[in-house]
Amino acid sequence: MSNVNPDIYSLSYSQVWSGFKSLLPISSFVVIFGAAFGLAATQTGLDNSSIMLMSSFVFAGASQFATLELWGVQISLIPLIVTVFFINARHLLMGASLYPWLRHLPPIKRYSILLVISDANWALSLQAFNRGESGMGLLFGGGLALWLAWVLGTGLGFYFGNVIHHPALLGLDMVMACFLLAMVVGGQKNLRILIIWTIAACSSLLAYWYLPENSHVVVGALFGGIVGIFWKEKQL
Repeated sequence: MSNVNPDIYSLSYSQVWSGFKSLLPISSFVVIFGAAFGLAATQTGLDNSSIMLMSSFVFAGASQFATLELWGVQISLIPLIVTVFFINARHLLMGASLYPWLRHLPPIKRYSILLVISDANWALSLQAFNRGESGMGLLFGGGLALWLAWVLGTGLGFYFGNVIHHPALLGLDMVMACFLLAMVVGGQKNLRILIIWTIAACSSLLAYWYLPENSHVVVGALFGGIVGIFWKEKQL
């Protein structure tokens, strides 16, 4: 008989609010990245309305920055589509990793949650699910906090963005990477997890050195995911 708490598959307003508050600290850094994007976008010639629409409906910082690199008088759609796909391909695996819990929700709730999925709220919610707790609030409420921070930062960027020209000089570009590393360190520790992460890291590095730009994102995720699929975790 299963001892799984049925509340793990539910989503309530209180969970959403709790998740929203939990992601507010890291959202402050997302505002800074959004400001950097807003500034960079204005420098490519995009008008303010287009910039805000992109951040509101795309909500994918890395691919939005990559899009600016390809933006010009003549836009090559194929390279643009391929670049964005490779950068965001990790979301395929992120969604698949959450399927055991999201499949219990009605479709409208399930896909509403996926609209605001990002690295930070995905990592925190997956940790909660693996502990036998509900991560729905972290996933959706936290995603809303990050989305609002990104849109707010974008708006601030094209008005006050000249204050921060180079976020990397302040080390702000490493905030998300350090956060995700902390999630990995705080997760499960066994031989299976170690080998999966090692294979993902090595394949990603090889792709970074020898394959086209941004391909290392999807290559590392795919190789790590494939190992995880075939090397099943033992069920107690």
